[in-house]
Amino acid sequence: MSKRILIADDHAIFCEGLKQVIATTVNMVVAGEAANGQEALGKVRENDYDMVILDISMPGRNGLDILTEIKSLRPHMPVLVMSMHPEEQYALRAFKAGASGYLTKGGAIQELVEALHKVALGKKYISSSLAETLVSDLDNSPHDQIYKNLSNREFQVLCMIASGKPVGRIATELTLSVKTISTYRTHILRKLNMNNNAELTRFALENQLV
Repeated sequence: MSKRILIADDHAIFCEGLKQVIATTVNMVVAGEAANGQEALGKVRENDYDMVILDISMPGRNGLDILTEIKSLRPHMPVLVMSMHPEEQYALRAFKAGASGYLTKGGAIQELVEALHKVALGKKYISSSLAETLVSDLDNSPHDQIYKNLSNREFQVLCMIASGKPVGRIATELTLSVKTISTYRTHILRKLNMNNNAELTRFALENQLV
């Protein structure tokens, strides 16, 4: 019997390409699609899937929070995260939230097929580059790990600020108010003991977050 897959991603063109890859993969079929986190949660509640392919950068709620809730609803259902964000930014957080694998959207098709098969078998998929990151993390100083004390949303806002996005644009993309984003920024500055966006950007660059 084919594995039933739910694709949760708001990029239509990417989804079409993903469906084509899955269509040529043995014993797998796309059984549902969702364009945002809330829709994905609704479909997970109402249907039985064997796997979810989840984009953690969709509009609305933080994608890692959606991942956590999916795992709460279906603890044994594997979730493969596919994101535009580099592994250095979100992979470790995704695994801690319950992901079975993490891929960047610019990766090779063969890597995707390999990840799909491995995750479908109930195993974890970790790329060779992420494995190197995990090893190097063991040698990092406490200063390098400070950002890991940020919440998932704070971390997301940090990366967006460091990428040069103004507060108004961040608010629009996350469908939150400017006041809420400003509050997150204040919390980030306090937790990192910094004073302005320039310091945040330098910190993000030094830690390869952007």
